[in-house]
Amino acid sequence: MTSTYEQLDIRNVATYPVADAARYLAIPAGTLRSWLHGRTYPTVNGNKYFESLIHLPDSNRPQLSFTNLVEAHVLRVIRQNHKVRLDKVRTALDYVEQKFGLPHPLARAQFQTDGVDLFAESVGQLINTSRDGQLAMQKTLQQLLQRIEWDEEGLAQRLFPLIQLQQADAPRVLEIDPRISFGRPVVVNTGIPADMVMDRFRAGESLESLADDYDFSRQQLEEILRYEMVLSKAA
Repeated sequence: MTSTYEQLDIRNVATYPVADAARYLAIPAGTLRSWLHGRTYPTVNGNKYFESLIHLPDSNRPQLSFTNLVEAHVLRVIRQNHKVRLDKVRTALDYVEQKFGLPHPLARAQFQTDGVDLFAESVGQLINTSRDGQLAMQKTLQQLLQRIEWDEEGLAQRLFPLIQLQQADAPRVLEIDPRISFGRPVVVNTGIPADMVMDRFRAGESLESLADDYDFSRQQLEEILRYEMVLSKAA
């Protein structure tokens, strides 16, 4: 059951349409929908159903919350890098949530400490993967979790999105913060929406003029434009 605190927390408000959330995280929209709603799959004994991996804040609205966005960010490495089946991920998540006794464990700092080990061990047992495989999953999850900033209560409060999972150590040029610009990706510590910079570039403004106007370094500006260009193509 959702607590009153969670209902009032802006991080748990239904905000992001699936298309926007998928674009911000560089996840195919169809994939994200299956994480949100589950899906059926054929077997020799008839169709079976994969339970959803992410619980939306309002079952009557299709939008994700910021907390959901963080969960999808973490799940991305599990499904895309390690190809763990949806039902096995759901079972492992249920195990971790039961151990923590808290909802949305993927969006909590506690998951970064002991939760990763619990999850990797549980998945390893479910799919009979080697210890090396478990350690590889732990390593990639830890790298991805470094793109999240936690508040004093251990809840995710800012996300630094990535295009490529292999670039987890890339500079933190962009951030997603539900308190800023309605949760759109903005340039770190400025509040300037990334898509605004991209719109000016598409309108014909030079990199030099944009860098001067916003006081961005060349590296910052190139990272912003690269992020927006890649995500625009994926839309």
